[in-house]
Amino acid sequence: MKHYELPKQNLWTGRISNKWLYLHEKVHCTPLKELPEAQKKSIALLGYACDEGVRRNQGRIGAAEGPDVIKSSFAKMPNHLGSNVRLHDVGSIICDEGDMEAAQNQLTEAVNLLLERKQFPIVLGGGHDVAYGHYNGIKKYLDFKKEGQTIGIINFDAHFDLRKNTEQSNSGTPFYQIAKDCEKEGVDFNYLCLGIRKDANDRNLFQTARDLDVIYVMNDTFQIPLLNEITTWINAFAKNVDFVYVTIDLDGFSSAYAPGVSAASPMGFTPHMVLECLKTIIGSGKLISMDIAEMNPKYDIDGQTAKLAASLVHHVAHAVSGG
Repeated sequence: MKHYELPKQNLWTGRISNKWLYLHEKVHCTPLKELPEAQKKSIALLGYACDEGVRRNQGRIGAAEGPDVIKSSFAKMPNHLGSNVRLHDVGSIICDEGDMEAAQNQLTEAVNLLLERKQFPIVLGGGHDVAYGHYNGIKKYLDFKKEGQTIGIINFDAHFDLRKNTEQSNSGTPFYQIAKDCEKEGVDFNYLCLGIRKDANDRNLFQTARDLDVIYVMNDTFQIPLLNEITTWINAFAKNVDFVYVTIDLDGFSSAYAPGVSAASPMGFTPHMVLECLKTIIGSGKLISMDIAEMNPKYDIDGQTAKLAASLVHHVAHAVSGG
């Protein structure tokens, strides 16, 4: 399969217990095409090893190495998943010769396949252009125009990523592309951004957000003291859609927690705030898939960002499976 790399067993190492106490002892490295339809709860980790969109967006490249580093960090963590829960590493989508669009198309097919086989997909990036391929995979699976099902996107991010792709698509354009596709198809564009910063988006982007009826929460409001209000907004957003797709851009976190990203800033939000919001989203029962974007090992310090990403995966995997 072009633009695809098989899972790497050597990423899954750690403390040996012989009692499935650690996730590297729990995981099954399973090529995509060999993945069976799940008969019980099952989680599939899929890499998106592409930072071509970051390069096009004039960012710091290196995020193509992100998926393997997150998997390696996740492997060493304790396993609290029930014996009835399966965990698969299904490999990574890769970007050959800068062909980001082909990688996104392959990601669309892979996400659709995972959902068809009753997996809960967790996609690990890679640049935030992951969102366009990921969303289209969910859309293909649901065929929501025919069935009338709606998808709501919740993006934890400092940036809107609503840049217009008038020249070339990149890591800053995915949600604008989705909005334009929704417009062509005559369906609503349901997009909630949490953690938006004024120092990270120009006024044209704010105007685009207003034009597209984007719901957003500024970073100075996205704080624990206002958690009750944020929870109310999340619940109201989730109530109006059939399914929720969550995307977490690691550069939205303060660089105190996430130095290893393509666009680091000390002014970002905290992990605790995101975890509290994830509890609300998962509690809605509508979360269909999620991804983590912009992990850049080249700029990480002592593996902090990789551990943060792995901890987010750990939390979601256990929460959606009841573990």
